[in-house]
Amino acid sequence: MTTHAPGVTERYLLSPDMIADPYGHLDALRDHAPVHWSPLHHAWLVTGHDQVMRCLRDPAVSADRVRPLMDAVPQGAREDAERAFGILSRWMVFNDPPRHRRLRQVFQEAFAARAVARYRAFTEKATRAVLARKAVPGRTGDLLADVARPLPALVFARWLGIPPADGPSFWYWNTRVADLVLGTAQEESEYRASLQALVSLDDYLGALVARRRATPGDDLISQVLREGRVGDSVSEEEFTGMLTQMAFAGGETTSNLIANTVLALHTRPGQLAAVRADPELARGAVEETLRLDGPSKMSIRTAARDLDLDGRALRAGDRIFLVTAAANRDPARFPDPGRFDVRRSGATHLGFGFGAHFCIGAALARLVAVAAVRTLVCDHPGLTLAGPGRPAWQPSLLNRALTALPVRY
Repeated sequence: MTTHAPGVTERYLLSPDMIADPYGHLDALRDHAPVHWSPLHHAWLVTGHDQVMRCLRDPAVSADRVRPLMDAVPQGAREDAERAFGILSRWMVFNDPPRHRRLRQVFQEAFAARAVARYRAFTEKATRAVLARKAVPGRTGDLLADVARPLPALVFARWLGIPPADGPSFWYWNTRVADLVLGTAQEESEYRASLQALVSLDDYLGALVARRRATPGDDLISQVLREGRVGDSVSEEEFTGMLTQMAFAGGETTSNLIANTVLALHTRPGQLAAVRADPELARGAVEETLRLDGPSKMSIRTAARDLDLDGRALRAGDRIFLVTAAANRDPARFPDPGRFDVRRSGATHLGFGFGAHFCIGAALARLVAVAAVRTLVCDHPGLTLAGPGRPAWQPSLLNRALTALPVRY
């Protein structure tokens, strides 16, 4: 299916070729129509950096998209949905100010860079342990399954205070919740499993909060409880609901960031050599991946009221796709935007969002991703990509996530 924007033929963003490589089309759309109404997607596609920034700053552009998620649930699964969507309504990412600000403040100190730095030694130890088990020289494997998924899971479970024995159930629930939130659930049975997983995750974390009240530990939940805001500025129900968001977002985003960065470096020998010569450039590699081929392609918003954007009249209720994957390649903002450069400096990318909704877990995601990339690149010089053909990507409107990354260690 195609429709026409000025100077460009629109493509369906979930078609196989767009899943494989959306960037040429998104660049053309941004250059010809940075604010474009898409009949195919029943939404405005905002692709210019300046236009995306204006939307992220404008209170007329709302982050509340729980209702569209609920509307996508098949009728037969609706009976299971009421409590699950009540939990989603407490996620910070789906709330606007002032409620968003009130919810976020509860976690502000725990997510500050200085607080996250306490986990550096544990992260580096966990990275070495995972690689010692999986990255055996000469062995072939899937770097996504071997390293990129289990490493963030280890760190985030430690950070949240999840007992190791509970790990398998905890991460199963998170995987199913991702199917719901990212739109990969299709069949009624898949929706039912995802909705039940969200309820189970909420129940589990609620019980864990009660245990940490009785027996505090050295973890995120205990730290926030010690600060005294739970039961004061937020209810315990709101706190537990937000923890389900933390559990979902942390592992998924960081896993994809690690895998995408390794792929980016191993398809650019000059950049790979630069990081090996100067391991501190692993940070630059992670930042360039966030800009050029990061784990998030877009975020979805709704017009809370009528507004004008670049001379286009957006009406209350219109869906808006803020396509950061295009904005991060805008030549008006980034010199030579298609070039992957681990030494790039200057303009700040939108890989973690901007403003009130800037990703609260960015510091922890960066800590884990940089540790993994630096160790893989510098301590495993024999690592090479394996497998025939181009890598396969998950069919998601929102995420840029590999299905696997075959490698030889």
